[in-house]
Amino acid sequence: MKKFTLAFLFFVYSAFSYAQQQKYKASYTQLKEYEGLYQYINHSTLRMAVSPKDTILYAILNQTKYALKPFAKDIFLNNAHQQLKFIRNGSNAISSYTYDNDTLKLLSKKVHFPLQMWYPRITTGGRNSPYQYHIPPALPDGLPTGSITSSGLDSSLLNTMMNKIIAGDYPNVHSVLILKDSKLVFEEYFYEYNRDSLQEQRSASKSVVSALTGIAIHQGFIKSVNEKVLPYFSDYRPANNSELKQRITIGDLLSNQSGVDYDAANPKSAGNETAMGYTDDWVKYTFDLPMIDTPGTKGRYNSGNPITLGRIVEKTTGMPLRDFAVKNLFGPMGITNFKWNFKPDKSESEDFCQVYLRPRDMAKFALLYLNNGTWKNKQLITTEWVTESTSKHSIVQGVDYGYLWWLKYLDANGTRYYSFAAQGNGGQKIYVFRQQKLVVVVTGGNYNSQSPSNELIEKYILPAFNK
Repeated sequence: MKKFTLAFLFFVYSAFSYAQQQKYKASYTQLKEYEGLYQYINHSTLRMAVSPKDTILYAILNQTKYALKPFAKDIFLNNAHQQLKFIRNGSNAISSYTYDNDTLKLLSKKVHFPLQMWYPRITTGGRNSPYQYHIPPALPDGLPTGSITSSGLDSSLLNTMMNKIIAGDYPNVHSVLILKDSKLVFEEYFYEYNRDSLQEQRSASKSVVSALTGIAIHQGFIKSVNEKVLPYFSDYRPANNSELKQRITIGDLLSNQSGVDYDAANPKSAGNETAMGYTDDWVKYTFDLPMIDTPGTKGRYNSGNPITLGRIVEKTTGMPLRDFAVKNLFGPMGITNFKWNFKPDKSESEDFCQVYLRPRDMAKFALLYLNNGTWKNKQLITTEWVTESTSKHSIVQGVDYGYLWWLKYLDANGTRYYSFAAQGNGGQKIYVFRQQKLVVVVTGGNYNSQSPSNELIEKYILPAFNK
């Protein structure tokens, strides 16, 4: 079953390549036979749905759509050319599917797939709705709102951006929110998403872990970023133990410089996210890996590092990470509608301990950092931690890196804008441009493929500040 998950998580192909490679043809009506709710691993489920927009069958896990290519009758391929075969019963109706010697049952055909999930904007007649700007509503969520009229943003550029998203030129963008001078001045949602929809954060969750680590340090649960890590796990007897491994600190985890052989950008790395996801203890998996560098010397994108930090916060505070967040971060900010199951073992192999937030709450988290850790005149995160965690400590994948924050720049018509950012697979972006007093939040579903998020910011938002 591991191969099944690996295929879905790491092989997504474009509609173009799909059309080029497709040999067996299946009509929309034929593909509808496979729709339904099916069993999936770890006692979970997945949905199969066919898009009326591109006549492709998709396997849908949580919010993520993965395309399947018809190969023969009742047989589909992923991009690795691995087979998924549907099984029919005595009445010639689909009853299950098989993959890698596993058989997973069809649970229900009564699954509703709204038309909105396939089109950015539609009306009851099925045509694209014309775009009209509306001032974001003032809601009792603590987020101030305003109009783009006095914000300095270019309304013409934003109109162009919206028309292109609505036309499908930038597919799978779920939301775009802009805050200027601490006010939400632009708020738009697409497909089936709205302001109350919880959005997967994927690796943007790492920046939340950074914030909680800073709070735990300030409250004295963790002494400092210089604390050694392995003493927090005294019951472990890590494989490949060495003097170098004993030197790994909290700061090394925060800056992704632990020195263990785990690098998401290197397929030859001994450690990887998929393998870790199927173990009983992700922290143990991470620290059983061999060392290849002195800690604190080279940045490598290692998802085991923030997971380990989360467990350290839990161990030192005596609280589940979710509860610690509610007490010290989410609760004071009025973030009540969220989901976070932080359980770093194989039960979370599909969700990977990520947090789910509403885009407005993502914007509030960014605003907290823009305002140096202050929310409604209350200091939730120390100014020192905001500064330290958004300052350069390493270079990861060629990009300057803080404490689980990316330090990025974007170029707009020849002008360079510097920011710090939380980001996750699919196009989840939280950008803070301190000099412009600007926050941009983009969410999306472009998983394992190029997201248009940065292009939207570079072409339609930042140029307004060039003048």
